[in-house]
Amino acid sequence: MADRSLRGIRLGAQSLQSEEGVVFMERRSTTYKCESCGHETTLMFSAEAEPPQTWECRACGAEAVLQVDGASVKLEESDQKAARTHWDMLLERRSRDELEELLEDRLAYVRARRGSGDDPTRERIGA
Repeated sequence: MADRSLRGIRLGAQSLQSEEGVVFMERRSTTYKCESCGHETTLMFSAEAEPPQTWECRACGAEAVLQVDGASVKLEESDQKAARTHWDMLLERRSRDELEELLEDRLAYVRARRGSGDDPTRERIGA
């Protein structure tokens, strides 16, 4: 029991596991170059994995393009639809005029609950 004691060890600072018997997967270095700022990002992927064509630039947040043999790859156009937002789905169900009317009705209801048709705080704030 004395040889397995954790006395005197800094918990979290050192791992008690060893890499003995561990076989690492083959990896390859992949480079992405940002067209806006020129920053290059190097990432490690499994040799079997297909790296994505674009990656977010760590410097400016724009899209960096995959580099193969020092040249940018040509981006493929995919048939995937862009993700629909809540606003897009709302516009599929109602017209903009209907939404304006609903907003006015709801604002009138909220103002009536406050006790008057006009909002007195608007005059004080200067809105």
